[in-house]
Amino acid sequence: MTKGANVSLVALSENTGSVTVSLGWTSPDGDGDADVSVLLLGADGKVRSNADFFFYNNPAAANGSVQLLGQTPTSNGNEDRIQLDLTALPSDVERAVVAASRHQRAAFGQLENLRITLTDAGGERLLGFSISGAGVESAFVFGEMYRRHDAWKFRAVGQGYETGLAGLATDYGIEIDDDDEQDQEAAGVTEAGQERAEGISEAEPDTAVVPAPRPAARVVDVPVADVPVLDVPVADVPVAAAPVVVPAQAAPAPAAPARRLRTARKKVTLPKAPKKSLAENDSWRSARLFPASSLKNDRERELRATSILLSVMAHVPEFGRRLTAGFGAPSGHIETFTEVTLPNGDSPRRPDGIIRIERAGKLWTALVETKTNGNPLKAQQVQDYMDIAARRGYEAVITLSNDVALEGSPLVDVKIDGRRKHKVALWHLSWAEVTHQAQMLIRHEGVRNEIRAWMLQELLQYLQHENSGCHGFQNMGPAWVPVRNGIDQETLCPGDQRAVLVVESWERLIRQVCLRLGGELGEKVMPVQRAKRGTDPQSRRAALAERFCEDGRLDAEIRIDGAAGVLAVTADLRLGKLRTSIDVVAPDQVYPLSRVKRLLKQLVEAPADLHVQTLLDGQGAGPRGTLEKLRPEPGDLVPRNTGQISGFRLSLSKSVGSTRGNAESGFIRSVDDAVDRFYSSVIVHLEPRAGRRSPEGVPA
Repeated sequence: MTKGANVSLVALSENTGSVTVSLGWTSPDGDGDADVSVLLLGADGKVRSNADFFFYNNPAAANGSVQLLGQTPTSNGNEDRIQLDLTALPSDVERAVVAASRHQRAAFGQLENLRITLTDAGGERLLGFSISGAGVESAFVFGEMYRRHDAWKFRAVGQGYETGLAGLATDYGIEIDDDDEQDQEAAGVTEAGQERAEGISEAEPDTAVVPAPRPAARVVDVPVADVPVLDVPVADVPVAAAPVVVPAQAAPAPAAPARRLRTARKKVTLPKAPKKSLAENDSWRSARLFPASSLKNDRERELRATSILLSVMAHVPEFGRRLTAGFGAPSGHIETFTEVTLPNGDSPRRPDGIIRIERAGKLWTALVETKTNGNPLKAQQVQDYMDIAARRGYEAVITLSNDVALEGSPLVDVKIDGRRKHKVALWHLSWAEVTHQAQMLIRHEGVRNEIRAWMLQELLQYLQHENSGCHGFQNMGPAWVPVRNGIDQETLCPGDQRAVLVVESWERLIRQVCLRLGGELGEKVMPVQRAKRGTDPQSRRAALAERFCEDGRLDAEIRIDGAAGVLAVTADLRLGKLRTSIDVVAPDQVYPLSRVKRLLKQLVEAPADLHVQTLLDGQGAGPRGTLEKLRPEPGDLVPRNTGQISGFRLSLSKSVGSTRGNAESGFIRSVDDAVDRFYSSVIVHLEPRAGRRSPEGVPA
């Protein structure tokens, strides 16, 4: 679409009651980011109240009409997804504006390939709009959905604001005060919003931003979940059970001053210390809700893992919603089933599970096919479930296995019959993603009550048990050993398709490392993809495979929210070395030696074998040495010429595991250990990059 163009959604698809909006961008330096937001507007073009503003601290509407699904990496950068259930929007909402803003008014001109796409409930892409010519703007309205004669249309807007979130929000009836330096310094984000002058109306309880307290709900062993906090007096919140009687002679109370909507990101905390055990010795094991020690075969693992997961999804709504939101499922009453027999000609099929969600009398149904212990998905089995779902009018088929899905490289090849009116979406979920979401809730965001917290803890304990089969991606595949042998013997030739398979396995491994580390830290951890605009994933991996055949190296970059820089990981299979490194900006000091000393002061607890190299403006690398030798002689890092120090490169090296990845000494274990060691011993002690939040945790 072009800027200003509009189109009716009904003309594009018959399945647009719920749509997924994706905002994307590419960061040339791998470190750019933006925050998406949605504003619901009335007929006057303004929000009805602050409750109509959805952002990272208020990611979902109570009725499920708006849900921010979070960010995911793509081959062309990052993509932030939003689900809009247009049928659930209140009748007085005329427009839904989709926007994005950058932290501390950073310019969108530093990002590339700004785009917005819409897909229907079946996963079919409906439209796309690219924003070109972005410059100093720090906020953008990408597009908007609006009503016309009881039907929804989309307009490509592409309007930028140099005044950032403040300028954008002011246009829609929210006053943003982003000059609160104290809050910016403490929280790393701007303050936003004032409540409308009329306050919160008892006649419109669904617009209240602060819900009435629930006596039975509290968070156990985890911090309170991230929810928007309004600085609203208790008296401003309607309480039907306790009316206030004002004496007839009493003077009318003065109107309460407008209150600010706090949009500072909540800080996460590590879990509380475990309670003291009453066991006599360490050989005693706590009784578990989901025991894993008695599992004997793969079929039993699949049955138990599926039943446990689906049961917890149904009884811990926060967790169930976290998983199903990414599949385009509505927010509503969820029920789960296992081993259901479905007719399929002469051979009835029994999917491992079924998820069914009801909202407003409508049903959303997904079939679930599970694999554990590294077993691959079977294409014909998944194809059968897709056909059954299409015939029965179900919305999705979800596959769940140890493998991590990659864009452009499906785990199973499925044929879609285009003649069928009803379309079924195929989604994949890895056990690593399930564990990640459980960790984020139980360790960092919290759940509502004691029972849910306990169930989620038990699920996490089960997933991480070695007998459950629910470990993550732990095998580099059948091409791994021949390719390594080819590198050792110098017989691997460019164009060898086995090299492409190894590159894909490497990408899966890095994505899994990001999921695991992000769950442990409570931070956003994502792989950085540096590719030219428009490059398709398969072409990009083919190019990486060609380079891998030539130099025998696998490279990756990981961006950790709040870290001082991007974490680089290099596996040099010719040398049998695994290298982790980070480039940091030199401390802001006048004298070169002062810059070096300040860096070494941050690295006081770093390992002695850490390699430090000076980076010079326009001259590449400078002096280098190990931390052990530099501590008594920091001047060795100061360049002898007139070169200006721009930064430092910190790196650690270790030997690469030699097996396929199933043993403790395997390659995958080596990568996990190297990343953990480098983060916990180096990155966590470095000063965060200016304008970034500081890391809050260290991997266990």
